[in-house]
Amino acid sequence: MKPFLRSLVNGLIWIGTSLLCRIDKSELVKVPQGGPLLLVSNHINSLEVPLLFVHLQPRKLVGLAKIETWDNKFMGWLFDLWDAIPLRRGEADLAALRRSLDYLRQGYIVAIAPEGTRSYHGRLLRAQPGVVFLALRSGAPILPLAHWGGEKFSRNWRRLRRTDFHVRVGRPFVLESNGCEMTAEIRQAMADEVMRELAALLPEEYRGEYRDIERPRLYVRYLE
Repeated sequence: MKPFLRSLVNGLIWIGTSLLCRIDKSELVKVPQGGPLLLVSNHINSLEVPLLFVHLQPRKLVGLAKIETWDNKFMGWLFDLWDAIPLRRGEADLAALRRSLDYLRQGYIVAIAPEGTRSYHGRLLRAQPGVVFLALRSGAPILPLAHWGGEKFSRNWRRLRRTDFHVRVGRPFVLESNGCEMTAEIRQAMADEVMRELAALLPEEYRGEYRDIERPRLYVRYLE
């Protein structure tokens, strides 16, 4: 029953988002079609999660979501349907880490928003270091996926206008500590480098905390 429901819901969301948005998704072909992958993305509002989830199909994909999402019965049901991983923010959530590692071992894409919360305005916020734990522990390739335009969705919806939703996909890379002791400062510096990879894909007005995209990468090793 669950696979049928998931296919039905995904199909309805695919149709709905395609009608409500003009989705510039040509770069989604850059997403590898197999193997474990950490997909890192900016987080603007509630639109991009279902939109990107269904338009990345048929890749096997799960995402990390704040545990408070399950306080809403409908959202909890939807995220359970998608096998989303509940995450306790502000602490070392070992259960979420173990589930994420298990999915990566099975060849899934695990999606994470390093900002840890919605910006609403679309400009990048400072990253939380949780993505670094997962990247170093798993060794999985990281793929940056940036999007913009969704911040205008509510206003356009009220005016019965379609929203232009843009997607850009960057180069895959891995994080390497290069022998550095894993202090809080180093973890934050590594998370900031992940965010600069996202910022480089965005128009300048959306880069927010990460306008310094030319800053040297000390912990990023590109795979292409």
